[in-house]
Amino acid sequence: MVQIENLIQAQPWDCLIPHLLRAGANPDETIPRLKRYAALLLGWNRSVSNLISKNDEARIVQRHILESLEPARLLRECEAQRWLDFGSGAGLPAIPLALAGIGQHWTLVEARRPKTLFMRKALQELKLNRNDVVNARLETWLDEVADGCRVDAFTSRATIALGPTLVLAARIVDRGGVAFLWKGSQREEEMKQDSRWKGLWDFDGLLGIGEGNTAVLKFTKII
Repeated sequence: MVQIENLIQAQPWDCLIPHLLRAGANPDETIPRLKRYAALLLGWNRSVSNLISKNDEARIVQRHILESLEPARLLRECEAQRWLDFGSGAGLPAIPLALAGIGQHWTLVEARRPKTLFMRKALQELKLNRNDVVNARLETWLDEVADGCRVDAFTSRATIALGPTLVLAARIVDRGGVAFLWKGSQREEEMKQDSRWKGLWDFDGLLGIGEGNTAVLKFTKII
């Protein structure tokens, strides 16, 4: 098995530079912190519990960090400060985006406890102290906080279907706020399957990312 340090050094970190620059981040400051995050993730993945596929370890930058950061400019342009990331898993896309300076506060919601333990450790070691991790299903947590927690923007990568995700997001995102959803080749079908979101959100277009079928879809809350 390739040592973590060697695996980190072999990654194509330079591919992140244009996306960090477009997002207003300093690559010389941000990439070392992204490397530390990747090392923490790989260490946990090998010794504690599964965070990403073992097959993805050798392409962690292109498969996970780049996909998180490629739309960073769009997220910065919306000027949202309070973000919620649903189904954060290993902290993707929220932690790379926070390291790139997107937003002032992130709430990372994840139902699986081992993954929340990792994210809390990562936030602490990366000194991302203005962010919170919630160990709960999003719908359950929303019932608990009622109207006591509001955010400007919402992200979700590779979680449940688009329609139900936007219905949940509508409960916490303020009017005029935004949602960015990372979706694969089934996104058009998902948009048609559950049309409840159309009374809550405007679809503002998408950005194709990576080398596959993944795109980031942007929505604006209308009520």
